[in-house]
Amino acid sequence: MARTTIRQALLEVSRQWLQQAADGDMAIETADLYIQISERFDVFADAHGIHRMDDVTGQLAERFIGAPGRDRRDNITLVPKNSTRRQRRSALASLFAHARALGMTQAAPLLDSPPIPRPPRSTGAELTDTEIETLQFHSERGMPATRHAALLALLLSGLTSAETAQATTCDLDLSHATVTTEGSTYTRPRTCQLSPWAVHVLRLRSSYLVEHRPGQHRLVTSDSSNRYTAQASVGAGFNEIARRSGLATTTRKVEPRDITRCVARQVLLETGQISEVARRLGLASLDSAAGLAGLAWSTGEAPR
Repeated sequence: MARTTIRQALLEVSRQWLQQAADGDMAIETADLYIQISERFDVFADAHGIHRMDDVTGQLAERFIGAPGRDRRDNITLVPKNSTRRQRRSALASLFAHARALGMTQAAPLLDSPPIPRPPRSTGAELTDTEIETLQFHSERGMPATRHAALLALLLSGLTSAETAQATTCDLDLSHATVTTEGSTYTRPRTCQLSPWAVHVLRLRSSYLVEHRPGQHRLVTSDSSNRYTAQASVGAGFNEIARRSGLATTTRKVEPRDITRCVARQVLLETGQISEVARRLGLASLDSAAGLAGLAWSTGEAPR
């Protein structure tokens, strides 16, 4: 297709991204994010008088990647963070790679673009039982009108941030102290046990939502948010709890995955079975379960 417009290419490539998500080859959150970024690029290019894929230059792509934007609170950010720049670059690279494969363009504007540096991968915070109790204490501030205690309760029950973002009042069975999740791109559907503390705070939160917003509602994120935005909102909410508790500092990062690691280690200590860790966390891979539990899988070393 000669001289394809950016809009035409975006529509065709979006279908491929969504199909990849349906096939399990791409997270739906990633597909949604790529579509959003590509739509913004279409608007950006149009403002610069560029409408066709073949006319997109490396210079235009770099300008878009480094362009001012808005954060989750809708505040203008003049200089985007490296994480935002990497997302934009990744989305554009995928857009043009798919478009070239479809014969819609021959342009490769990011071919000579240097990679955006990543910080060293965090090994994760080793949270103690006392620190978990500290997180619980500080999460209760303002509940049930605030979501923080319910958010932490779902994470401590073994749900991932993506699953926590989608959990609704109808997923709870408080009489049996369980929460059911449909899973996510990388986790399987399952029913997770709730601790007495989780039952307490989730009962307060669900009752509050039923009273103020009758019907089925997400427990900790906006019903109107897409999957990517909702998952990011869970991360932001947890970060706020970690900061309030004093556990997240300039020298120590604490994130939702650290809660998952705590759950994995606890299940391993209780059962001694990696398969049970995988089942409780909805993982298909025993290697992934062992990694989260801190077990040196190849040597059988005790959990850290």
